[in-house]
Amino acid sequence: MFLGGLGLDKEADCIEISSFRESRSDDRRFYIFTATKTLHLRTNSKKDRNAWIEALTSTRNLFYSRLLNYNLSVLPKDLSLSTERLKKKLLEEGVSESLVNECEQIMLSEFSEFQGQLRVFCEERSTLLDTLRQLEAANIETEPSVTHDNGYRLAKHPFSSSRREKYTVFSSTEFSDEIDKNEVEEVSDEEISYFDTQESFHELIISHGSIAAKSHMGRLTESAEPHNNMEDSFFESLPLDFERRTELPDPLEKEKSVSLWSMIKDNVGKDLTRVCLPVYFNEPISSLQKCCEDMEYSNLLDKAYEYGKAGDSLQRILNVAAFAVSGYASSKGRQCKPFNPLLGETYEADFPDKGIRFFSEKVSHHPTIIACHCEGKGWKFWGDSNLRTKFWGRSIQLDPVGVLTLEFDDGEIFQWSKVTTSIYNLILGKLYCDHHGVMHIRGNRQFSSRLRFKEQSILDRNPHLVDGFVEDASGKKVATIYGKWDDSLHYSSVDGDGRPKECSKSPDASLLWKKNTPPVNVTRYNLTSFAITLNEITPGLQEKLPPTDSRFRPDQRHLENGEYDKANSEKQRLERRQRMSRKLQECGWKPRWFQQESENGPYEYVGGYWESRNERRWDGCPDIFGEFNRDAAVSL
Repeated sequence: MFLGGLGLDKEADCIEISSFRESRSDDRRFYIFTATKTLHLRTNSKKDRNAWIEALTSTRNLFYSRLLNYNLSVLPKDLSLSTERLKKKLLEEGVSESLVNECEQIMLSEFSEFQGQLRVFCEERSTLLDTLRQLEAANIETEPSVTHDNGYRLAKHPFSSSRREKYTVFSSTEFSDEIDKNEVEEVSDEEISYFDTQESFHELIISHGSIAAKSHMGRLTESAEPHNNMEDSFFESLPLDFERRTELPDPLEKEKSVSLWSMIKDNVGKDLTRVCLPVYFNEPISSLQKCCEDMEYSNLLDKAYEYGKAGDSLQRILNVAAFAVSGYASSKGRQCKPFNPLLGETYEADFPDKGIRFFSEKVSHHPTIIACHCEGKGWKFWGDSNLRTKFWGRSIQLDPVGVLTLEFDDGEIFQWSKVTTSIYNLILGKLYCDHHGVMHIRGNRQFSSRLRFKEQSILDRNPHLVDGFVEDASGKKVATIYGKWDDSLHYSSVDGDGRPKECSKSPDASLLWKKNTPPVNVTRYNLTSFAITLNEITPGLQEKLPPTDSRFRPDQRHLENGEYDKANSEKQRLERRQRMSRKLQECGWKPRWFQQESENGPYEYVGGYWESRNERRWDGCPDIFGEFNRDAAVSL
């Protein structure tokens, strides 16, 4: 079987190869990756596999040379310019011969200079293409390369594996199910980030990587006001008598560097929530506070309430969809893991300036479930989240399990679930996350919405795209939504013939949501201005909080202050205490502020927290951050 790598001749017996790789666990097996398939091949011996790899490498280089020569048009060294026709014409018009000869010399001189410049540009272009090829092959830019044992150099690209159809070609040798499973998991891991990069490099690929100028979304009409000109006066909030902080405290100690690989190489395939990492890999907020980050753009729900109140149900669903997407904006550039809450740990956020009150509690330890409840101006938002987490050495996949519910005071309800989040390049290269999947926002009345988070691919110059539409109860599309989860969202109504317009090309597209400006003093945590305020103890707040609030967690507070040794010591102590949580849960422990209607049903807020807060009455709230008391465990 002949394997073609560059697609110059698309014959019936050729396949286009993106890359190929040797197996680490079987010295006779190797993999070939195409744009749509992964071929699992096994030879009779290691020698045969080496011959295959050498042949593939040679063929790839041969096709590259052919393509480079095909694309580079070489300027002839000798070009002649005939001026006879022009000279004859000028003489016929009565121009003197001396003047004609002088003009001829000027033309030849200018042409000669132009020819020389053109030859220099052609040579520079050839050099540039060759340099770009070498840069891509060695991956010299910010992401370092990895070399296999046999010396084949691989570089990393965020390649989309969701569209890869698993296609397997085996020899007649039988394999056990366990070996097949391990090999498939190994390839799934490698497919995410590691591919051979000495591919064809023609003019279209010049735009690949950091050298390219990023393509810009079509310019849309950035009209922040909806079509019926509703003013923000609807959404006025109460002023604060203090100023919230705008930056984290300066660290008291110099941070130490820690090898992530040395910490996690023995935990491949395990649940990440059970992997105990030092605080250097944490950010100074907990998962409870991370849930509250979704409320940064709660003003969208305020607008949705007012629109529905005014009878504009379409604008209501559009703002709800924008809110559902806006929660992902804070994840860009975040490279650290939030603290895993202790069983019974709580967090409150009272924002009179935003008009919301948020509360969350860790209601289960295994599985880890966090429940939250938030009240705003004319709406309530609640839900619980259980992350199914798998760590595969170089990447993490987070699959949220749970339903989020938004209910307006007029009885309209919307429900949706979050999409999958993947974190890439944990060991080598620039760490980044991506969100992908389909989000269905289902309403109980007139409108629903479907949003697609596009997974970033290897040559994607415009990542983080979100597109979708709004449809009525009959399934008719009435509006389209387009944008980026880390930047902004726009919407456009349907055409006159009933077809939805494509927002990216529609001149009348309107702005739904735009990400807030990042803080001036950015730390390595890359927290947003809103997230920086979440762990702050504002004046008069300490006396109101229960002892279970995340702000009192000592390892998290030490990390925020830059006291890394104390933070590590406290985290280890709390981890030991946390190991007792499963026993407490098995003994019948129940969350205080949330309950389940059924065994597998969602957790719902039972009320009473804010009343207890006003009365400063926290009877029965355990000191979960203190030393563990075995006798007190029975009463929890």
